[in-house]
Amino acid sequence: MSSSTHHISTSATTTIRHIYVHIPFCARICPYCAFYKELLDRSQTQRFCDAILSELRQQAQDQHLLPSTIYFGGGTPTALTTPQLEFLMAGFRYELDLSALIESTVEANPGSASAGKAALLQRLGINRISLGIQSWDDDLLNLLGREHNAKQGEESFDIFRGAGFSNINIDLMFGLPGQTLRQWQSTLERTVSLRPEHISTYCLTYEEDTEFFLRHARGEFRQDSDADAEFFAMTMSILEAAGYEHYEISNYARPGFRSAHNRAYWSGSDYLGIGPSAFSTTGMTRWQNIPDFRRYAEAVLAGKSAIGSVEHLTPEMKRAEQIALSLRTDDGAPAPLLESFPNETREFVRLGLLQRARGNFVLTRAGKALADSVAEAFV
Repeated sequence: MSSSTHHISTSATTTIRHIYVHIPFCARICPYCAFYKELLDRSQTQRFCDAILSELRQQAQDQHLLPSTIYFGGGTPTALTTPQLEFLMAGFRYELDLSALIESTVEANPGSASAGKAALLQRLGINRISLGIQSWDDDLLNLLGREHNAKQGEESFDIFRGAGFSNINIDLMFGLPGQTLRQWQSTLERTVSLRPEHISTYCLTYEEDTEFFLRHARGEFRQDSDADAEFFAMTMSILEAAGYEHYEISNYARPGFRSAHNRAYWSGSDYLGIGPSAFSTTGMTRWQNIPDFRRYAEAVLAGKSAIGSVEHLTPEMKRAEQIALSLRTDDGAPAPLLESFPNETREFVRLGLLQRARGNFVLTRAGKALADSVAEAFV
């Protein structure tokens, strides 16, 4: 089905409070990343920004948008030039009613951070930065294909702090080929010493359509689930001891700094995705935009829909998603959601992986290490 034949409009009573914006450009393509991304092409970026704002205007006509969170992700939003960032962010401020906005995040790469961009984002009302550090070890950064070294990583953190940002997340990765527990401990301790408000830690997964996936398939890289469990246990111990609340399997926050945008996803709230390949979900309908920025821009700038595919969700699909996502959080899954799985629930409680708390089923410390396996039993 051609993209121009897709048109989705929610009922006028639905208010969408969460917006994700996908900016796919990267100065360098990381060999482990499975998100839609493209090498930065300066000849295309202004047209791309025009298309994003054009889609935003289309969506604002079709839906009632009153965002409490906006998240600019990628790719690398900070790969845009300072004038392009200003054009884009100012466009969002002009097109949207931001009176209910509590959190606006921009993902930043240390390689493209600058004092000028940081000051601009601060001035344009961005109040949260997510920094893709991944590691403080130069050899591992090199393996990951990152365009920055550890020193630049720390300098970029200082740039955003210096610009007045008081809500900074640092992204880290563990389970990397050749990574030792000692290296990971050192990365966690160095991160804690910077006192970011939020830390996200992800175990490397070998995703299809990535160079790492091919190297794993060839036997160059091996996934070691026992080692991954040790990395995970160390992460919980060090970050909790440093005062971070482990509020979702991969996420740790100082009190008061949990990500409002991510919590909206995990609780099953409606959200709108803008930009190529971005997903949206409202009610029982999910759609994905065209996953190619040139075709996306062509469609949108011609006044056509950006949608590439549509999926209609069933109550069973929604319930399975809600169980899997809520189990990952420290709130857990509401007991009524698991009513139709009495045997599984009983068995997980007996094994010490689940416990009852405040009318919900919550993963225990042992259960967190096996979160995906536990969730699969309820699908």
